[in-house]
Amino acid sequence: MADSPYLVCLALVSQGGSRSMPLGGRSQQQNMSSGEAPEALAHALALELLLRIWQRSDDGPLQRAAGSEALIVVELQMERLPEDVPRIKADWLNSGDTPAFMAALQSISLRCWSLSIEKFRPVALNQLW
Repeated sequence: MADSPYLVCLALVSQGGSRSMPLGGRSQQQNMSSGEAPEALAHALALELLLRIWQRSDDGPLQRAAGSEALIVVELQMERLPEDVPRIKADWLNSGDTPAFMAALQSISLRCWSLSIEKFRPVALNQLW
């Protein structure tokens, strides 16, 4: 299991003029092929994260801070989590530079998906890289 990638769901949001990046993650039970998306785990992580974000709406209106890429799931090696993710997160919180954030995230991750939904369709994972 130590070799299994870690899946992180994160949201780029703005509330009251301040940026926020709530995230949550979990180890995958098994490695998946490059053409296979970890849909069940990604959906569970997204649900948990969106419930936490929804609770924040009591403090004021929330906005997506990166359009259709404001809710993403990224697959990375566990050793990237303690140092790289907090640094990249802090850089985005301070600068708001979403293209630089996405480039930095791509440099440390294995794969990444945005989450979307269309009327009468299930939640979809759209591979970004």
